[in-house]
Amino acid sequence: MSTHFSAVDVIRAKRDGQRLTDAQIDWVIDAYTRGTVADEQMSALAMAIFLNGMDAAETARWTRAMVLSGERLDLHVDRPTVDKHSTGGVGDKITLPLAPLVAACGAAVPQLSGRGLGHTGGTLDKLESVPGWRARLTTAEITAQLGEVGAVVCAATEGLAPADRKLYALRDVTGTVESVPLIASSIMSKKIAEGAESLVLDVKVGSGAFMKSLPDARRLAEALVSIGVEHGVRTSALLTDMSVPLGRAVGNAVEVAESVDVLRGGGPADVVELTVALAAEMLSLAGISADPAAVLASGEAYETWARMIRAQGGDPEAPLPVAAHRHVVPAPADGVLTSLDAYAVGVAAWRLGAGRARKEDPVQAGAGVLCLAKPGERVQAGQPLLELRTDTPDAVPGALEALEGGYAVGDEPPRSRVLVLDTLRG
Repeated sequence: MSTHFSAVDVIRAKRDGQRLTDAQIDWVIDAYTRGTVADEQMSALAMAIFLNGMDAAETARWTRAMVLSGERLDLHVDRPTVDKHSTGGVGDKITLPLAPLVAACGAAVPQLSGRGLGHTGGTLDKLESVPGWRARLTTAEITAQLGEVGAVVCAATEGLAPADRKLYALRDVTGTVESVPLIASSIMSKKIAEGAESLVLDVKVGSGAFMKSLPDARRLAEALVSIGVEHGVRTSALLTDMSVPLGRAVGNAVEVAESVDVLRGGGPADVVELTVALAAEMLSLAGISADPAAVLASGEAYETWARMIRAQGGDPEAPLPVAAHRHVVPAPADGVLTSLDAYAVGVAAWRLGAGRARKEDPVQAGAGVLCLAKPGERVQAGQPLLELRTDTPDAVPGALEALEGGYAVGDEPPRSRVLVLDTLRG
């Protein structure tokens, strides 16, 4: 790797609105990963990128350099590999029923997932509420489980995109998280390194999402799909609504329980709808003709779930943890629930102990919020609207504060909600 660059020259180029050359990008990512470009220099470059952006070619090259900073999984399995990534939301437990469903339809689903931060939950935190289940697997274990079960949900191995791990932590503390090129390259470097042949992105839009507006979400989706195609991964993106929590459970163990309901043929209609929509898109990209709704109803997806949990040391039949303390929020009046804000519910669940403020914070398995009514449903004054669960009762006042103004009861039902707003294909 050529070393005739200086970090200051690369920073100045982007500061002054120039596009970075392939060689500059390759050098700076490699040097930062090795520690010869200091955190303060990469912080300055991240801010310059935040302010001046990167074009599609720069973003694709930046992603490639981050993929090359570590290993790329070589998934030797007999079936087509397809993955899903969500940009994060409230009550977004979709990976849990989706991975076993798509596997039951004949694909292999390698889902390297993350932990929650702030008001959005993390898939690994949810699954760790299952007694005995473990998130860390070796590459050999991942490949073996994919071959035997067809689905694996686990933590990324240390060797995947180490540049992204360093840069992600830096962006978090330097106010540069919201840059579309940096978000897109962060997501896609991990997904490309993971080695799946196809990828479906669930880009959330609304109050509980990272992207609050449809134009912003579309811009991110376009960047993600473009990078995937550039790297030879069949990629598409669904833009989906995150103004209201998904399903009725927000937390860790409570979301696992709701996911199991879905896998057993029940569960909330919106969770089932989004699971089936994403499964259909994944199967289409993987070239598999199967009816995910029929497979879900048949119970085959639940059987795959149970095998997947057991393969990672968990007991799918074990009782899930339940929080020690419950607090009910009553409906303030008779009428129809007209709104239930995803962000307010997400922050309440976080404050109750379901989420974390810093990566190293612990989470409570049983904490969270149950939405006993959803928008459009009739309520009577005093009936339970929300149930707050926590092991730390002192957290309840903060959760109630987060919910202030987060729901409303009126006479007119709200407009019916469209869950899948648009689909972008590469």
